[in-house]
Parts: sequence; C-alpha cells; structure tokens
Amino acid sequence: MTETARTPIANAAAAKHLKRRRAADGRFRYYGLSAIVLALGALAVLAVTIGSQAISAATYHVVRYDITLDPAVVAPEGASSPADISRNVEGFYSLVRDDLRNTFPEAEADRVSRRELSDFVTRLAVLPTAERVAKSPELIGSRISVSMPLNDDLDLYLKGNGVRERKIRTGAIASVQPAAEGAYTVSGPGAFDALLAGLVVAGEGRAEDAGQMDVLLTSGASTGRLTAITAGSATLDLLTGKVEDFTAITPTARIIQSSESERTISDRQIAWTLALDDMGRIQRVPRWTLLTNSDSTYPELAGGLSAIVGSLLTMLITALVAMPVGVLAAVYLEEFAPRNRVTEFIEVNINNLAAVPSIVFGLLGAALYINFLGMPRSAPLVGGLVLALMTFPVVIIAARAALKSVPPSVRSGALAVGASKMQTVFHHVVPLAAPGILTGAILGMARALGETAPLLLIGMVAFVGDVPKSPMDESTVMPVLIFSWSNNAERAWEPLTAAMIVILLAFLLLMNGLVVFLRRKYERRW
Repeated sequence: MTETARTPIANAAAAKHLKRRRAADGRFRYYGLSAIVLALGALAVLAVTIGSQAISAATYHVVRYDITLDPAVVAPEGASSPADISRNVEGFYSLVRDDLRNTFPEAEADRVSRRELSDFVTRLAVLPTAERVAKSPELIGSRISVSMPLNDDLDLYLKGNGVRERKIRTGAIASVQPAAEGAYTVSGPGAFDALLAGLVVAGEGRAEDAGQMDVLLTSGASTGRLTAITAGSATLDLLTGKVEDFTAITPTARIIQSSESERTISDRQIAWTLALDDMGRIQRVPRWTLLTNSDSTYPELAGGLSAIVGSLLTMLITALVAMPVGVLAAVYLEEFAPRNRVTEFIEVNINNLAAVPSIVFGLLGAALYINFLGMPRSAPLVGGLVLALMTFPVVIIAARAALKSVPPSVRSGALAVGASKMQTVFHHVVPLAAPGILTGAILGMARALGETAPLLLIGMVAFVGDVPKSPMDESTVMPVLIFSWSNNAERAWEPLTAAMIVILLAFLLLMNGLVVFLRRKYERRW
C-alpha cells in the first residue's frame, strides 16, 4: 500500500499562511462593517440635528384679535375701492393695536410700553385680513375675530427656546399690601422658601438683591416682578393684571436667567404674553405658511413658496435642455461616432467636465447668458440653462454606460433581420437602456436641485417676495433661500432654515424614489 501524498495544508507554513489570510478576511469584513456603521451614525446625527431644529418650525403661535371694522379706518372716503382696502395696512394695523391697548391699558403709561405692546404683531401680518375684507366689503362695520402670528421672539419664548427660565411653584400668598408707588408687599408663611432655594440652585446667589435678576411671579392673567425676596415676603411690581389674583390662585415664580438688557423681549412683554395665553387667545397651530407664504423680512411671516416654485421652474428648464441634448449626445458618441482622436478628445473632456466645480458653470452662465445674450438676472430660465450646462456631463456619462450595458447580441440580431443602424439603435438599444438613462438623468437633476454657487452668480440670491408665474420672472430657489436665511442674525431663522432643509431633502428623496420606481418598472432581463 502506497503512502497518501501530503497536501499543502498539512505543511505548517501553509497552515500558518492560511490562518493569516482568514484573519485578514475577518478584519476586512470588520472594517467594512465599521465603515457602514460610521456612515449610518453620521447620517443619524445629521438627521437628528436638523430634525430637532426643524420640528420647532413645524408649529407657531397665533394670537386672536377681536376688532370692529370701522368704515372710517378701513375704507376712508376716497380710498374705499377693493384695491385701496387691500393696501390699507396702517388702518387694519391700528385696529389690532387698539385691541391690544384695550386689553392692557397699563401700556398707555409711557411711549416705551406702547412700542413694546405694538411689537406683538408686525404690520404686514394684517395683509391677509385686509385682502379678506377687500373681497367681502359687506364685513365693513361688523366685529370679526382674526388670528395673526405672534412676534418671533415671543413665539420662541413660549416654545422654551428664546429665554432660559426656571419655574418654581411658590407657597400660598396670604396678603397683598400697598407699599411704594406701583409696588406691593406680598407675604405668606414660607411662601418663598422654594424660590430662595431655586435661586441658589440656579447659581444666582443674590436673593438679598433680587432686583438684579428678573424674577417674575405669575398668577392667572396677572404677573409682577419680585424684588427684596425673603422667606415670607417680597416686594411686587405689578406688570399686568390685578393684585387680587395673587391671593386667589397659588402663583408660579419664574427665574429669568438673563437680565432684561441681554434679552430681545422685556419683562412686560413676557407678562402680556402669559396673560394672553391664560385668556385663551394664544394658540399653537401648524405652520402651513411655510409652504403657502413667500419670503419675508419677518421670520413669523416668512415662507418658501416662491423658492419652491422657482426650483420647480428651474428644474423644468434644466430637464427640457439637459435630458434630450445629453441623451442624444450619448447615443451619437456611443453608437455612431467614428473612433478617432477627435472623438477621444471629446470623451476625455466630457469626463473632465463632470469634475469641474459648479461655480465655474456659474461664471460661464453669467458671462454667456446675462452679459452676452442679455437675459434677465435671477430668472428660472437662466438658472435652468446654467444648471443644464452643469448636468450635461452627468447625463452623457450615465447614458453611455446604460447603452454599453445592452448586449451586442441585440444589435447583431436587429441587423441580421434587416434593420438599419438607426432602427437598431432607436427601436432596440435605446429602449433597453432607458432605465439606466432615466436613472442617470434624474440623479443629475437631483444634484442640480441642491446647487447654490452657480445660481448666486446669476443673481438668484435676491429677495423675492412674489411667486414667479413664468420662467422669465424674478425668482429664487430652495438652496439659495436656505443660504440666505442661514445668514440672518435673528435666532428665529434657525428653525426655519432647518425646516427648509427638510423640505429640500424631501424633494431629493422623492426624485431618488422616482429613480428606483422607473428602474424596477422598465428594467428588462436578457
């Protein structure tokens, strides 16, 4: 009996080499899995960061006003036509302001208080009401209720984002006695023990001089500022409401952790806001205006409708130019062009153009379309043509790859049964490559939808208050609007910017979903 030949595995060196190779395979799988986890983690952080800010912009607070449409104010003599009424912003604003002053008569004490009360609603917020009355003149002379957005800083305060504060439930107030002019002494057994402890926890440590730290006491619709706080008593400066409310309802203390000079809203504005909320005149409602309003200089009135429509018009121009021209160029280069140095030179430059920074296409568009051809700045037509230039290489490369994936047997079979070259390409090859062509074209469009730099150079960064009705109207697009809002100083723009990013991402996801649908629907197996 002959001895069985020894296999290489039986060799110690070979076994050691195989062990190292398997270990390397295991490390490679671990590195790949780690990379996927890292990418998903980064995506999750991005989604949470943007979503946590955007969710604040999904709702906002509106205030109900009960106003009487005085004919002498809303439709004075000589300005009573529907067009005049719809433009009478100052008249309708004065009615809203009078309603606020009737609700808070203490605001008439000085000019600063009147200005702070007037800041509750911006003048342009009355435009929808003016347009409503202009369409229904029979409302003039009647009393109506209207809801208008609350000032953006006060809206952030009610959401808990604008001012850092700590609420503490105090003890019952037993008595309220007049002290100095406009001030009262409020007292009760141990009424402010919890408040004093809260001041220490909050790091204030200035209970003996509470006037330096803004402590508000709220009871129902009444609010006052506390000073000289001790365990059983404090001095109360009444800001709004009635002092009797503090003995009727157990109050709540609010430690405002920033001085009034460091905030965009005053103590009196906070008091009035809390009073309106207690009266049931403030409601938190969905912010549909983000999709129905155009841009505005006021965050509470701003919306993205003009940018959304501008993006759609721009993408329409881009698709009408880039897709047919790009697909036909790919078909010619792949199926008809002779193989020579000129063709190779064109192919190399198309591949190079795909890597050119987008801002270069913006410079080209500004020089060609605006300076040379005299097209209007900030128009979707120019924006679409600039983005079409940028999208050409992507569409051509993707379409050529799709055409190459069609088996040569399809071409040979068509030619064998008598089809011409043109018939072979357009009746057999292109239909089979259509899913890949559409995929590349739509992905190129999705890339163009998120571009900002080339559009900035053709003037689409301008403020646009009206919705564009044609590709020749002045317009902006969603990425440029996001860029513009992110540069605004007011804090209320941050959640609006995040919400607009979410809307843009929704459009991109929709376009990518369309790619998957078209590929699955029209893809053929061979």
